[in-house]
Amino acid sequence: MPEFDATTASLEGTGRATRRELMTLLAADGRQTRALLAAADRVRAAVAGDEVHLRALIEFSSHCRRNCRYCGLRRDNGGLARYRMRPEEIRAAARAAADLGYRTVVLQSGEDAGCDIRQLAHVIGGIKRDREVAVTLAIGERSAEDYAVLRGAGADRFLLRVETSSPALYRRLHPDSEWRDRVRALTVLRRLGYQTGSGVMIGLPGQSLRTLADDLLLLQSLDLDMIGVGPFIPHPATPLAGARAGDLDLALRFIACLRMLCPAALIPATTALAARDPARGWERGLAAGADVLMPNVTPLCYRARYDIYAGKMWNSHAPADFRPRVDDLLARMGRRPGSGPGHSRIRRAVSTARGSEGTARAAVARGRSLRWKEQM
Repeated sequence: MPEFDATTASLEGTGRATRRELMTLLAADGRQTRALLAAADRVRAAVAGDEVHLRALIEFSSHCRRNCRYCGLRRDNGGLARYRMRPEEIRAAARAAADLGYRTVVLQSGEDAGCDIRQLAHVIGGIKRDREVAVTLAIGERSAEDYAVLRGAGADRFLLRVETSSPALYRRLHPDSEWRDRVRALTVLRRLGYQTGSGVMIGLPGQSLRTLADDLLLLQSLDLDMIGVGPFIPHPATPLAGARAGDLDLALRFIACLRMLCPAALIPATTALAARDPARGWERGLAAGADVLMPNVTPLCYRARYDIYAGKMWNSHAPADFRPRVDDLLARMGRRPGSGPGHSRIRRAVSTARGSEGTARAAVARGRSLRWKEQM
């Protein structure tokens, strides 16, 4: 289709597209999908080269105060055996990951109201003293003061997914939180000096191609350092247990559009891609423009209990055994592990987080004066 080809070429060349154009690309057929993914991969190669940055994922708590309708960690899932890793366990897992060659550790949890922020800050400081690694946090919405404490302790990055550009859809899926609060939290995190990431899910019930096109435009407008997207996967212990899973090919087209709209962003091939296609999910994500992988290094005794969605992969693979598989995958694709911590290409920040907590608190005060203008 000439219109499709012209739209793809324009997006590849300019990094800009309208909602209607993005809807056309997201609705691509087989041949068109291949052309779209190839264009995104050319942009990835030009911006990121052959490096794939590896982030070691440590899921340190499965407790969550939220009741999101799609998530297996939701508060009302009484059948889940909850856990919190001890501080020394988290540090040991981070040291082991660094010794396997990972230059970033990602500390992820549910939105755990029982998490002692001062204790977590102590853990972060210990990790930074133990090994020369970047620390990324994915712990949900907290107060600005909490974010400041963690930044002051040495946290480099923060991942907080908006999940959708539609406040109405967000509200239906998150009965006890607000879309506007989540976007404001991203503003506070940026003001504190975090390299900031967000993302959305593909195939949520009630989502349309128009919503997804708006998702792309929102993510572009947020000027994010990192953007993670993956297909929706229903969990049997949630209200959306009977919903249809998100389409993998649509998720790949979304990643391809995202790479061209946000060429400098770090974009992972998420574990949800691998859950939808265990054999080739990561490979297909990397071929669509992604340049980050996040292997799970959570201790095996906890890993299956972080039951966030159905079909979660690699719950029985020890980190030391799994790392060669990652290297083999990259070698087959002509890629190589990133040589450094993989800091933001947008900020080019030297994110050692050595500044004082007082400096971080001053940034919080500035952040409170901001008012987010909705893009809708």
